[in-house]
Amino acid sequence: MGGGVRRIVLDESVLFGCEDPNGKDSLLPAAEYLLRKLRHSTIPTGISYRHDLSAQKASLLQGVAVQYSFDCFVLDESSTIDALNEIQLAWGDIGGSILYLVSDNNDDLLLKLRTHGWLLVILRSTGQESKDDVDGGPASEDSSMFYINKLEELPLTICRLNKKDISNDVVTVGYIMKPSREEDFSKRGAFPMYPSQNGLIFMPLTFALPISSQLQEVDVVLHKATDEIMSIKLNSSSELSNRITYTRGMLELGMYMEHHPDFCLIDPFNNIDPVVDRLKIQQILLGLEDINRPGCCRIRGPYFLKVDNFNELNLIQRLSEAKLSLPSIVKPQVACGVADAHSMAIVFRVEDYKDLSVPLPAVIQEYVDHSSTLFKFYVLGEKVFYAVKKSTPNAGTLKKLCEKNELKPLIFDSLKSLPTGKENQNVNDQSIDIKLVTDAASWLRRVLDLTIFGFDVVIQEGSGDHVIVDVNYLPSFKEVPDNTAIPAFWDAIKEKFESRKKKQAINSDQPFVDH
Repeated sequence: MGGGVRRIVLDESVLFGCEDPNGKDSLLPAAEYLLRKLRHSTIPTGISYRHDLSAQKASLLQGVAVQYSFDCFVLDESSTIDALNEIQLAWGDIGGSILYLVSDNNDDLLLKLRTHGWLLVILRSTGQESKDDVDGGPASEDSSMFYINKLEELPLTICRLNKKDISNDVVTVGYIMKPSREEDFSKRGAFPMYPSQNGLIFMPLTFALPISSQLQEVDVVLHKATDEIMSIKLNSSSELSNRITYTRGMLELGMYMEHHPDFCLIDPFNNIDPVVDRLKIQQILLGLEDINRPGCCRIRGPYFLKVDNFNELNLIQRLSEAKLSLPSIVKPQVACGVADAHSMAIVFRVEDYKDLSVPLPAVIQEYVDHSSTLFKFYVLGEKVFYAVKKSTPNAGTLKKLCEKNELKPLIFDSLKSLPTGKENQNVNDQSIDIKLVTDAASWLRRVLDLTIFGFDVVIQEGSGDHVIVDVNYLPSFKEVPDNTAIPAFWDAIKEKFESRKKKQAINSDQPFVDH
């Protein structure tokens, strides 16, 4: 693919805010947002500033350039054209356009840039917004000059230009998730603003702009809605989707989807509801029995029991009926999206269930002796990958470790470290039945109707049972090498989009056009 925006220059006039009361210069918050988005966009970026800029500001910009791996260019007002030419020479033949972002209060530079042949994006000054030229719209008849009202609009403008200049067959993926998760994906090259090898452009969605106007620019939305959960109420008999309260921005996204049912969402909110509810997932995993075959290894979920009160009188009887022995692991029923979803305990004595600090309602789950070995599986569309990790010790070892604490419940946060055992020294990949787990992955994909998800498997010592102990939506799959995982990630999104469009074409008797 050729053309499109291949380099970006940010003029210092769009980056600085007012001096703080101590006289210290600082970047605009929106500028810091933009820098983070461009850092891993796969489009090389530079920062330019006047040669007479204050030493403090110049030093700040130079530090920012180093921090974000950007180039830094100094413009001499007496020979600005020469300086612009030097920028072009420094980057060489880039096979596309240079986009220059500048404030509309920099008239001299604007005049020189308009004659230089670059794409020019102009940030309007506060109070100068125009309803005629917003969201990256072209300035009158000049197709190389565009206006934006907020810095957050630049990624949208870049993605729009790249789709227009390169090919309308390019699929634009709008994505939204918490910053730390986005950073983890972005630094591995997962979210390029220039088309990926299979023709995807990734555009960050932001609640700083109206969601509806952004969605008009994208073909697919990839989300981690659980990052936007505010609260979950499980003491209601209504459907889980009605018990989850999302942020205002995510609610706006949901309302847009309700009014545009043909829009491709990866994945619909209702589809991810089961992974928010550990009880629901356990009940779904009971269906794995359908894929087990006589004389082969068995795959299943762990034995489990839901409890609303750790002090209930018949708890011992219910544990026995559920085939649960000690130790057992106790987890909140809410699996993610709230602060205490990962607050868990391993219980060694039945009397210690009383007044246990794990949030209620909770799920008591079988603790499986598994040679301290965990197999993490990742499903990316039709592709399945896995990695082997060390895990908690077998029950006997764990009890010895906790004897010094009088076998009191081991309270822990599952997102943080736990003691790992040494039993896995003789365990290797040969111990797992890959075909069996791959069949289970296909079964889960069909039942859950999810595009990208993960699940953890342990192998029970003695029986050889393959036990799925956790299922999660849109995992980072960072244990899989990037050169394998990221193309598979892109393919999963593209395949989902094309499958959705094909179904729509069949339903409407229209020919399907393969992207």
